[in-house]
Amino acid sequence: MGKTNPGRFFEDYKLGDVIRHAVPRTVAEGERALYHALYPARHALYSSDEFAAACGLEGSPIDDLIAFHVVFGKTVPDVSLNAVANLGYAEGRWLKPVYPGDTLRSESEVIGVKQNSNGKSGVVYVRTRGLNQVGETVLEYVRWVMVRKGDLDAPAPETVLPDLASVVAPADLVIPEGLSFDDYDFDLAGEPHRWGDYEIGEKIDHVDGVTIEEAEHMIATRLWQNTAKVHFDATFREDGQRLIYGGHVISMARALSFNGLANAQMIVALNGGAHANPCFSGDTVKAWSEVLDKAETGAPGVGAIRLRLVAVKQGAPEFAYKGEDGKYLPEVLLDLDYWALMPI
Repeated sequence: MGKTNPGRFFEDYKLGDVIRHAVPRTVAEGERALYHALYPARHALYSSDEFAAACGLEGSPIDDLIAFHVVFGKTVPDVSLNAVANLGYAEGRWLKPVYPGDTLRSESEVIGVKQNSNGKSGVVYVRTRGLNQVGETVLEYVRWVMVRKGDLDAPAPETVLPDLASVVAPADLVIPEGLSFDDYDFDLAGEPHRWGDYEIGEKIDHVDGVTIEEAEHMIATRLWQNTAKVHFDATFREDGQRLIYGGHVISMARALSFNGLANAQMIVALNGGAHANPCFSGDTVKAWSEVLDKAETGAPGVGAIRLRLVAVKQGAPEFAYKGEDGKYLPEVLLDLDYWALMPI
């Protein structure tokens, strides 16, 4: 029996399988420092213990997307090592803040499978949970991945497609215990704009851009222990290029959104998302957002704002992401729909 892990192929997934992923990871302040070095992340709640304490938390949590990347990275050897592409997300919720010293692990359940018509690959749907050292779920989400078949003669499984919500309902958003924006310091946060200043349908150009570097992407992908071959092995793709990890684009776009959304402090739900087109080293990423919805919460001074975050590369038309045919424009890299918390 071979000792190395070739990864799972499409025919290896069975509906209802629960996969406990290796290896648990204790997150520390080093993750935060390196994350803020890799991305221009400046949201105050994730930068300052004092600011977070003034908002009712025990200290500054680890960035919400750090928690996402760590939990996601654990799943890669079992879910997407042989992936062609990560296709989408749904029903994501951040349930508890993650603090330095917490230990995270991941579990995934296979909730859907569908072989592609070419017979060479299929789509696998998994629901993943991130758990801390005491077994509390800190994060959950669904994603679906196109995975190669190892045995082209393996029979196609019965198609099962999960029924997924198009949006996380405001009533299902989990507000961190103790969070209050009653004494929110807008000067220290960086912008004066509050929940009431944003209108549904408003679009915000985040202005700034960042050119993606191969070295930074390699550091980030290793940091999250993401072992997908398309991110490391230039011979794995016919074009000889390493694909930039989609999470790298998510974090870059989220960081760029600070300019115009500095007070959208915490991501609490991921309604949906698509990596619309591949990103490669040398692409310059810019971002814009659209306000999709707003909701009140039961927390003092805290409102929820639903945002579409679109990451594009050079040459993209302003505030456009799909053509008349309903397909994503070739310059669009990311279309992300999420809820964030903002002072009222």
